[in-house]
Amino acid sequence: MTSIVEGLQGKPPPGQPNGYPFVAGRENVIACAKHFVGDGGTKKGTNEGDTILSYDELERVHMAPYLDCISQGVCTIMASYSSWNGTKLHTSHFLLTQILKEKLGFKGFIISDSEGLDRLYSPHGSNYRQSVLCAINAGVDMVMVPLRYPLFLEDLTHLVKSEKIPMARIDDAVERILRVKFAAGLFEFPLSNRSLLDTVSCDLHKKLAREAVRKSLVLLKNGKNPDKPFLPLDKNAERILVAGIHADDLGYQCGGWTATWEGKSGRITTGTTVLEAIKEVVGHKTEVIYEQNPSPNTIAGHDYSFAIVVVGEGPYVETGGDSSELTIHFNGAELIGAVAEEVPTLVILISGRPLALEQRHFDNIDALVAAWLPGSEGGGIADVIFGDHEFQGQLPVTWFKSVDQLPMHSEDDSYDPLFPVGFGLTSKNKIVQSR
Repeated sequence: MTSIVEGLQGKPPPGQPNGYPFVAGRENVIACAKHFVGDGGTKKGTNEGDTILSYDELERVHMAPYLDCISQGVCTIMASYSSWNGTKLHTSHFLLTQILKEKLGFKGFIISDSEGLDRLYSPHGSNYRQSVLCAINAGVDMVMVPLRYPLFLEDLTHLVKSEKIPMARIDDAVERILRVKFAAGLFEFPLSNRSLLDTVSCDLHKKLAREAVRKSLVLLKNGKNPDKPFLPLDKNAERILVAGIHADDLGYQCGGWTATWEGKSGRITTGTTVLEAIKEVVGHKTEVIYEQNPSPNTIAGHDYSFAIVVVGEGPYVETGGDSSELTIHFNGAELIGAVAEEVPTLVILISGRPLALEQRHFDNIDALVAAWLPGSEGGGIADVIFGDHEFQGQLPVTWFKSVDQLPMHSEDDSYDPLFPVGFGLTSKNKIVQSR
């Protein structure tokens, strides 16, 4: 994913000094690599949890992407809420200064996470002056303080005047912040270029987003018999049942961090839902029947060619997404079971991660697509399931059989997943080849 740095900031020219921030021009923006470091490896996957690893493992697994970001001139790196072997990252002089700044040669600035200093002691926000002291001396250069900034300024000033925070530490932070501002041209052009507003949500960007949806879909099952693929679906089928709350909800397609912090259901932006995309692509004689939770009469009372059940998770962020069960929300598993018992069924999962799939339901369905969080362009899903484009996606993570197996590592001798990392099928039931 580190290629996004070049997408945001632009490509550094030959000879750009390693570790120094780079922004190509006014049509580019400052990138932030986060969260440093190990927040993806916390015990039991808990948000803001503790990553218990040796330094060698931390460096090998979790630090590797930062080396790539730094070589691309990433301007900022954000410290993580999480801990490493019991030490909060915001207070780790070893990781922030000795490793990130000195060993890795990062010359941009380190920014705290939002209210990161408030999370250093319990209860939340207590012992604030000590939190400021620890974080600044650890190497944090810019602090995100959305609410308590008068107190932050008072405490920081006191700590500098009392020489508990050396002036050299302040100079280092200021130098790094100014270096990024100069690289970004903020002194020459302090305001945004409003002529670029017309490119926001332009047709070209929507087409690109739709292409991204097509390419990210992962086909996990295609037919109860691999020799008889279920997909692609027939656009001219006589009657199609579409079920599931996720079939017609833009908010659920987008997930968290969209329109609001936590995300929400409904038409939160312009776009196309999966249901709308299906209706757009099928033949004019095809009848599409949609119910969120179809009754037994609806399921059994029509002669359906096939069903498309779209289920998944509700939007979540941060700790709100912590789950020890990873179940499909809104009774999605029961809906899959009820429909697949009566009608040949494609299941589309809308989720930010692999979810628990009951074996009996998995055996009963005819096809399964992991659509992740496709965002506003649901048309990308219809493009592929009806055969206008081929499946290209591969799992970026392991799909477990049971949550009891977690955490799973592909190099372990006991590795026994439902689907291994890298798995993905084409509509002809061939394994997708890495490009």
